[in-house]
Amino acid sequence: MEKTTMTDTCTYVIFGATGNLSRVKLMPALYRLEVAGRLSDTTRILLLGRRPWDREQTISEVREWVNAKARGRLDEVVFKRFSQRLDYFKGDLTGQEMYPRLKSHLTDSSAFPENIAFYMAISPAEFGVVIERLNDVTLLEEGHSWRRVVIEKPFGYDLESAQALQRRIGRHLREDQIYRIDHYLGKGTVQNVLVFRFANTMMEPLWNRNYIDHIQITHSETLGVGSRAHFYDNAGAMRDMIQSHLLQLMTLVTMEPPVSMEAESLRDEKVKVLKSVRPISHNAVHAYAFRAQYGEGMIGNEKVSGYLQEENIPADSVTETYAALKLYIDNWRWRGIPIYLRTGKRLAETQSQVSICFRHPPQQFFRDTQVERIKQNWVLLGIQPCECLRVEMTVKEPGLEMRTRQSSLDANLRETEDIQTDAYEELLLDVIDGDRSLFLRYDEVEYAWRVVDPILQRWSMERDFIHTYPAGSWGPEESRFLFEKEKHRWRHGLDPEKG
Repeated sequence: MEKTTMTDTCTYVIFGATGNLSRVKLMPALYRLEVAGRLSDTTRILLLGRRPWDREQTISEVREWVNAKARGRLDEVVFKRFSQRLDYFKGDLTGQEMYPRLKSHLTDSSAFPENIAFYMAISPAEFGVVIERLNDVTLLEEGHSWRRVVIEKPFGYDLESAQALQRRIGRHLREDQIYRIDHYLGKGTVQNVLVFRFANTMMEPLWNRNYIDHIQITHSETLGVGSRAHFYDNAGAMRDMIQSHLLQLMTLVTMEPPVSMEAESLRDEKVKVLKSVRPISHNAVHAYAFRAQYGEGMIGNEKVSGYLQEENIPADSVTETYAALKLYIDNWRWRGIPIYLRTGKRLAETQSQVSICFRHPPQQFFRDTQVERIKQNWVLLGIQPCECLRVEMTVKEPGLEMRTRQSSLDANLRETEDIQTDAYEELLLDVIDGDRSLFLRYDEVEYAWRVVDPILQRWSMERDFIHTYPAGSWGPEESRFLFEKEKHRWRHGLDPEKG
């Protein structure tokens, strides 16, 4: 196989390597990088976990994980080459005795490259202790080689805990060594927001409060909480999706053009957006945020349980599985334009979409004609499952009379012959390459928490009641009370009839 540009050589050490994230995402993504020829010949992968595996069992387990994602199309030649990179290290990550052994394992032979990326596929509560103990045995020290640490979300549980975690790990790591991963930003279509905005000059003059009426960003799922019940009940939809993924997507949609695609320039502009979000006071929470919880209903032809009937969910839980939020960005470009974010589980469809609604054109031009009230133009950016761009416009119907209808310009952002990649593939490569543009800087995390923290504090005090919605619906009708104007409505998918 002909190889394309390869990355620097390194050792990927995966903490929590026998867990769900490693099985479902990390190891399949690393294997696909092998298929694409993107890993250096000497790159090694050290899986670290508590299970009493040897190297042979590790390779056998990884083969099953990779094969499950390959849907039976595993390339045996490529996997054999991939398996030669794999090693296993047994240890309890909370125990001090493991870390001197880990250091010896990594440094006493030339088998492992000196550049090391530590991937924390573990509980957020364990980030601090693992980093401290890596530091105690000098595994975070850099000389002529680099050390990088990848941290999965959530980074903190609220503003205060995020600040405490940053202080703790900041004692041992420089900011440029920390890679706070948000896999949502690795999706190709999310990055296409930047290309759409800044590589097409025809949209930039319209991308402001003078022409745009409002913006909607939606992430919906048909799935329930499943095996994540314990985590989810302590997090909820606001923390799980809006504070991280959707606020990040909002910054890409609304930020000013950065001076370059260089990481710090990009992140500087994102932080400016978050700093400009109008604060929500404690007393105004209900005018800006709405929460609800799914009840029994139908998903497709299957009857599903409500949230309170899910396994490991307390009977008196008021954790939200649906959250909607109205924000204003008080800067020159966006002042006065409402931005609506919403996410929910057990909704009618699984989709992620950015919907830009433009203002009505002046109506007097069509006075004394048969044209009814002209519908607004929309620009829709589908992120998943349909990766596409749609521009909805008004056109004249064929015939002698002056009547109009909606038409759309559609562009599929993925051709059938395009190579499909997972978000983790690009992000894993970026860690090796030292490209931090799609990772979160600490001030991004902190200002995102500042946006939602007043809401979470108010909700934590309101334990007696939460709205509900039937599974398989588009959520509670009451969430419409967030809309700034009576004519505003939630946009469900690409089809205008679903709105």
